[in-house]
Amino acid sequence: MQNFNTVKLLFLGTGSAYTLGGGNYQSNMLLQSPGGKNLLIDCGSDIRFSLYEQGLSYADIDAVYVSHLHADHIGGLEWLAINTLFDTKKKPQLFVHESLVNPLWNHSLAGGLTTLEDTVINLETYFDVKPIDQSLTFNWEGLDFEIVQTEHIHLHEGNMPSYGLILKGQDANYFITTDTQFTPERLMPFYEKATLVFHDCETSLKRTGCHAHYEDLITLIPEIKSKMWLYHYQTGALPDAEKAGFKGFLKKGASFNLTI
Repeated sequence: MQNFNTVKLLFLGTGSAYTLGGGNYQSNMLLQSPGGKNLLIDCGSDIRFSLYEQGLSYADIDAVYVSHLHADHIGGLEWLAINTLFDTKKKPQLFVHESLVNPLWNHSLAGGLTTLEDTVINLETYFDVKPIDQSLTFNWEGLDFEIVQTEHIHLHEGNMPSYGLILKGQDANYFITTDTQFTPERLMPFYEKATLVFHDCETSLKRTGCHAHYEDLITLIPEIKSKMWLYHYQTGALPDAEKAGFKGFLKKGASFNLTI
């Protein structure tokens, strides 16, 4: 007989990077392990507010996964680092692709966190850094994860590194895209294997080209749309996603008990 565990996935926010209206927050999530530990999936600049609204704080965070280096995904790390170092005296684990470790510190965090006197300061001062190597897998609290490189931003020197996240179970896989353009030719194998897909979805009239847009996602086959929840949308009226065959748009505070 197989033994299954349940993890809780909580959406601290479901809005786009610059969401202001409707009381929504950036699309960061909290995954609670069967043992009660908390993994923060991205840590954007709204995080201190979105955690507080759910009755949580920096003291509740045991680990962080970083998908890429935009502010709605890393803008709260300075707040988390300072408070955990000086208050809780613990270092949250930090899971991030190895190619992002140095840019995360040198380009994003060093300016605000190089503030301690008489000591050498680096990312390891604040976090127990767990670089994800080219196997694209990691384990946290007995849970197996796979990361998936997505196409998010095209730069002159190549794609900006950005990684979706898959929680892998015995008979179930849960795919969180984080940020991706509409690239079904790349992501279809992951869509097909997933039990549920949590997909970023742009709803603005003017497309940015950085995210999958609703009008593109509705072209997916019914079998894929029927297991897809949508998030990371702009403020304003939303289309009838359920009528279009999706599970629907996620609301801030939505939670799932995922069987693994």
